[in-house]
Amino acid sequence: MHSSTPSSTSLRGDIAAAIRGRSFNYTSGSLWRAIIVLSIPMVLEMVMQSVLEVVDIYFVGRLGADAVAAVGITASLIIIVFAIGLGLSMAATAMVARRTGEGDPEGASSTVWQAFLLTIGVAIPVGFVCVFIADDLLRLMGASAAVVEVGTGYAQVMLGTNATILLLFLFNAVFRGAGDASMAMRALWMANILNIILDPILIFGWGPVPAMGVTGAAVATAIGRGTGVAYQIWILMGGRGRLRVLRRHMVVHGSVLRRLVRISLPGMMQYLVGTASWLALMRIMAEFGSEALAGYTVAIRIIVFALLPSWGIANAAATLVGQNLGAKQPDRAVRSVWYCTAVDAVFLALMGATFWWFADTVVLWFVFDAAAVSVGVQSIRILTAAYPIWAVSMVLIQAFNGAGDTTTPTWIHLFAFWVIQLPVAWWLALQTELGPEGVFWGIVAGQLAAALISIWQFRLGRWKLAVV
Repeated sequence: MHSSTPSSTSLRGDIAAAIRGRSFNYTSGSLWRAIIVLSIPMVLEMVMQSVLEVVDIYFVGRLGADAVAAVGITASLIIIVFAIGLGLSMAATAMVARRTGEGDPEGASSTVWQAFLLTIGVAIPVGFVCVFIADDLLRLMGASAAVVEVGTGYAQVMLGTNATILLLFLFNAVFRGAGDASMAMRALWMANILNIILDPILIFGWGPVPAMGVTGAAVATAIGRGTGVAYQIWILMGGRGRLRVLRRHMVVHGSVLRRLVRISLPGMMQYLVGTASWLALMRIMAEFGSEALAGYTVAIRIIVFALLPSWGIANAAATLVGQNLGAKQPDRAVRSVWYCTAVDAVFLALMGATFWWFADTVVLWFVFDAAAVSVGVQSIRILTAAYPIWAVSMVLIQAFNGAGDTTTPTWIHLFAFWVIQLPVAWWLALQTELGPEGVFWGIVAGQLAAALISIWQFRLGRWKLAVV
């Protein structure tokens, strides 16, 4: 029997309780209520991340096109590091959600510790190496000498402190998997509010604090996210949330580690395939100069401003799938995914219409060069028109991941982004007169392919059989 829509009075109480961190059963009762109560803290979490993305670029934009281009290129490099951490986070979410649905809190807590060990094992050596080759990485991405000069310090700090970024994402992923979305929301809000406060102080200087330029934005990020990680650890080890990592959990469990690695390796490949394609797109844009790069970077930050909250809804689908499969309710898992897809599509359609209409005004808040503004506006208007397509692929991909089926999204990304998106973007941008506009149409083609294939695979239902 399908779930009914909850009454407004009881729903307001449930939402307030979810934001405060009270427990809610996502495997029984009204499915609409479960989606809304789980999504609200996740959306609020991602809203703050969206605000951070645009605030960062707002302040850096005052330093000129080269500084903005440096941030954009470094973000593309960090995306590769993210792919590794997000693969681990996705595996941890699936396992924690499944253990939670099964009523196994000890297994969930053990999973958190094993995921922590794996993340640290990746983040520290990567950060150490990247500090010494940051300038070479920028050159490899096609950065001009001016961009390398202003951006090397920024890249060194961002890549060198990648552990704070990856741990923040990991711990928030396990909170979400346990259905404790309010803790994830609080941690990210704390990290990002501190980042926003420190941004202008460290970038432009204030009192005894010297102006650090674009490097100051990276230092603010490291401090903010490091504080957020400290708060997460305090919650996990202090028994203040639904997940409790105690001394008895702080041992190596080979079977759990192997399961995490088995699930996360395809997940890493999934994100590497997707993020490496964005890296290649940034390299194509570099062919058109710093102004085009700056406009593209600003546009992507603005586009992400709407996409990140919608990821909150997609993450809710992942949690609902994992917990309901653990509770042996696959039909409820299926319904939750289609409901989340409908909600996300409507949300992104409204956001897309808003940004399409105000594209000129919004871009001028962040960059002033006429060529950069032109590229930014063009990018926003093309990509936001495709937002509903994005919603379908995001929710369905997260549903596969929440079930522990990380292989299907990997090959979907491989085909959609490397067989469709990149060749179309390269040909339209460099072999026709479209120029940068060709990159944007290539992105739309890739997202459409991802959405159609995801629908086909989801309806086949093999994801329900994933072993987690």
